[in-house]
Amino acid sequence: MQRRDQIPLSLDTPVVFVVMGVSGCGKSTVAALLAGELEWPFEEGDALHPQANIDKMAAGNALDDDDRWPWLEIVAEWIEKTLDSGSNGVITCSALKKSYRDVINRRGSGVEFVYLAGSRETISARLASRHGHFMPTSLLDSQFAALEEPTRDEPALRIGVGPAPATIARQIIDAFGLTPAAPGTRAEPADDEPANADLAPTNAQPDTAQPAASHSTASPHSTSPNTASPNSTSPNSKE
Repeated sequence: MQRRDQIPLSLDTPVVFVVMGVSGCGKSTVAALLAGELEWPFEEGDALHPQANIDKMAAGNALDDDDRWPWLEIVAEWIEKTLDSGSNGVITCSALKKSYRDVINRRGSGVEFVYLAGSRETISARLASRHGHFMPTSLLDSQFAALEEPTRDEPALRIGVGPAPATIARQIIDAFGLTPAAPGTRAEPADDEPANADLAPTNAQPDTAQPAASHSTASPHSTSPNTASPNSTSPNSKE
């Protein structure tokens, strides 16, 4: 786990956690557990894709930047509506490039990225175990080629994917100095990403900067439990 500081979030303003990372890192499972622990509203970012993107991914084709910009605008709008309502929230989004995260965090406050980091070998093994087969090498490679890890000037927590999802969720809560909800009120985790989720352009260049983050002044408020349903898109149409 890596973050510039471990100062707890302020209690003055709401915050949205954007759980990010390559396909197979466990975004959906960890995010749902995190939202359940905190009793914060949860949104599966893939459910916000325009229909054209869903159709393209369902056909097994990678999205390019032109496809992603409208989707990222929708993700940003969900975040802003959540913050404007005075609520905290959790949303999944691959957010592989800094330019994508700049759109998501265009206000410059109220967003904390939670980057689930793992090596190619680790992610490949997880996908094989979870789905019974390997993601094609070219597609998994495209994920890591596109990935620009959060840098120290971004509000981000970097956490390894080695522990169990429930442990990761609790590590996130501890890192931000939050208090989980009482047992028995937590939401069930969502199904995780399928093997071919978030197909990234193969010509994207990686960023080699070490991930870290600066402290955000955004903070949690108590909100209603997670009532979001699992992603309704098809197994082959996940970003």
